Amino acid sequence: MLLVDWKNLRSCLSAGVMAVAAVVAFVPSAPAFAQSRALPDFTDLVEQVGPSVVNIRTLEKVSAKASGSGSAADEEMLEFFRRFGVPIPNMPKQAPKPNNRAQPQDEEQQPRGVGSGFILTADGYVMTNAHVVDGADEVLVTLTDKREFKARIIGADKRSDVAVVKIEAAGLPAVKVGDVSRLKVGEWVMAIGSPFGLENTVTAGIVSAKQRDTGDYLPFIQTDVAINPGNSGGPLINMRGEVVGINSQIYSRSGGFMGISFSIPMDEAVRVSDQLRASGRVSRGRIGVQIDQVTKDVAESIGLGKPQGALVRGVETGSPAEKAGVEAGDIITKFDGKAIEKSSDLPRMVGSTKPGTKSTLTVFRRGASKDLSVTIAEIEPEKPVKKAAAPEEKPKQSPAAQVLGLTVSELNDAQKKELKIKGGVKVEAAAEGAAKAGVREGDVIVAIANVEVTNIKEFDAAVAKIDKTKPVNLLFRRGEWAQYALIRPTR
Repeated sequence: MLLVDWKNLRSCLSAGVMAVAAVVAFVPSAPAFAQSRALPDFTDLVEQVGPSVVNIRTLEKVSAKASGSGSAADEEMLEFFRRFGVPIPNMPKQAPKPNNRAQPQDEEQQPRGVGSGFILTADGYVMTNAHVVDGADEVLVTLTDKREFKARIIGADKRSDVAVVKIEAAGLPAVKVGDVSRLKVGEWVMAIGSPFGLENTVTAGIVSAKQRDTGDYLPFIQTDVAINPGNSGGPLINMRGEVVGINSQIYSRSGGFMGISFSIPMDEAVRVSDQLRASGRVSRGRIGVQIDQVTKDVAESIGLGKPQGALVRGVETGSPAEKAGVEAGDIITKFDGKAIEKSSDLPRMVGSTKPGTKSTLTVFRRGASKDLSVTIAEIEPEKPVKKAAAPEEKPKQSPAAQVLGLTVSELNDAQKKELKIKGGVKVEAAAEGAAKAGVREGDVIVAIANVEVTNIKEFDAAVAKIDKTKPVNLLFRRGEWAQYALIRPTR
């Protein structure tokens, strides 16, 4: 049994408490880091930038018989569902409001949508999203002082979702454009707009990520600022009162804000707006290649090291890339000396280059890097991919190909001409490892283990030299597209 001397214990406890108190008394107080940074106050920013933010309403002419009875808010909600691919719910109808203005009997002005924008220059240029004004017959801009102007659309670029409209006014409070490169993840930002038509609504949050890939030509700014239908085209503002982005998209599974929104970086938007104001359109460069990501397995198997660059899957006939000597299967690692970390970097770099400019492509081809000179052309619609011609000769089996689960045949002259290649072997059947790797009938193998093959003899020789204990990389064409596959040989 354990016996306790309570009297002595109380004495010890009292002494201990006094000792701890004495130690605490002599310990210097630590700085209250959590209190050193107060929560941000957005009031000054709202007063500073608020007058530069505008409300944008769009109208369209519709047949009097076809005009619906939905409200402007309903129309904006429907536009939201259409834009973000959410199933359109059954929305309640409201009776149309009386309109005393005379309209032609065969058509009338119908509210189309509500959005936001901001004053770019004091003489009346206003920036917004292209999808806000797309298809509008009339654009109305309302300032914070309640003045309303009929705007003229200067230009709209759907690829970047940037538009510029002009109102006839002077001495307007223009925004200050910020430096996007100084924007940091975790930084406080604020949005002002007209969600659901509620003008001058302020929301705030932080920058969640930069360079977010959600578009061909734009690395978006991701934030957790509340953005809803009607915020589109409004400014994203940093704590210095500078506009760093245009609020454009949200991610949503429910149709409402879910904590993820995307803004167009202001440096990209200004570049687009300058062209729109100068010519009403945007001119972008192109070189005529179809590209794909470089996977880790492919990068290691071909000796590239880390997965970087853009894999060329196809080269358009007569394109700048073809004239420069780019081949399907090349990996473009640099453009004008700038490293391409991921495939989406290439179209952005090329797209922002003025057509007619001479640039340098650095390509990785069969284990070595090579510089190619290319003249940038102006972007145009992509040409359809042609299919390989049907075989005119019976398949010729290769015993070596069976190790990879393949049956291959020689290419005839017509097929080589159609694919614009020097040679290769055509896949007649794919099984086992080849089938698992995605190779299928009709593909044309042009290289194996970084060794170019133009016929069955070269193919068999290359297969004979591979290490059958390791995966082997295969470069093949599918129509005008090229891609890599990793096949595990059968032992």
